[in-house]
Amino acid sequence: MADRSRSSSSTGSPAPKKRRRSAFTPPRTVRLRDDQGERVRSGGDTVQAEDGERLQKVLARAGFGSRRACEALISSGRVTVDGQVVVTQGVRVDPARQVVHVDGRRLQLDEGKTTVVLHKPRKVVSAMSDPEGRRDLSEFAGRYEQRLYHVGRLDYETEGLLLLTNDGELAHRLTHPSFEIAKTYVCRFDAPGGPPRSLVRTLREGVDLEDGPARADKARVLAQDGREAVVEVTLHEGRNRIVRRMFASQGFELTRLVRTRIGPVLLGELAPGEMREVTDKELGTLMAEVGL
Repeated sequence: MADRSRSSSSTGSPAPKKRRRSAFTPPRTVRLRDDQGERVRSGGDTVQAEDGERLQKVLARAGFGSRRACEALISSGRVTVDGQVVVTQGVRVDPARQVVHVDGRRLQLDEGKTTVVLHKPRKVVSAMSDPEGRRDLSEFAGRYEQRLYHVGRLDYETEGLLLLTNDGELAHRLTHPSFEIAKTYVCRFDAPGGPPRSLVRTLREGVDLEDGPARADKARVLAQDGREAVVEVTLHEGRNRIVRRMFASQGFELTRLVRTRIGPVLLGELAPGEMREVTDKELGTLMAEVGL
């Protein structure tokens, strides 16, 4: 039997060269140590912040219960730092620089970032200023010390949920076409005798608009009294006035349109003009939906 160890030399083919590691290629595994010097199990390039805060303290401040409860979260492998599972107690992190997830939900630990919900009233322009002198969003954003910007738009006559934030990356992803977040609207319109039974089905199957077809993910009748009807629709698209145009294609002009939800964020009981900060749970889920 031929000696396999000599087979490559007998054929005259050169041995493959060993690939050199680029100076810019990080090592596959960086082994962390906690503040007692014990090794932390990790599988990537997470770097412990020597001058940071203990992870369990950061989680407790973010609302995940007592320090003991947060230690249990870590021990069970439900917490990641910069994409790597951390199971050892005492790891220190920099909340302003490092990314922490619990059960896949991102925690916004940068106290300089603010995201709020506004119930935009009717007859308010979705801009920070208006050359025509109409009411604009600066009236509401000015209530916060941080300089906030609106995420997306609602037309002049439409009211409801509008997000304001100073988190530029979150705002960019929420408005980027590749991240189509579901939005829910409540639509009121005149419907003598009640809306046709086919309306909801037609909205779900799709209608043809001048700039292409549009389809609601969900649609249902909330109320009708023989004179008016209220229909709730959910869709991912964000084309200009798309909800109004979908109903107009079926012969109905909306008399009131309210956006009640963006992804996991609800308008709730906010009255027109009122604002609130998004909850940690809402923000974490929203960030997860756009890959943050």
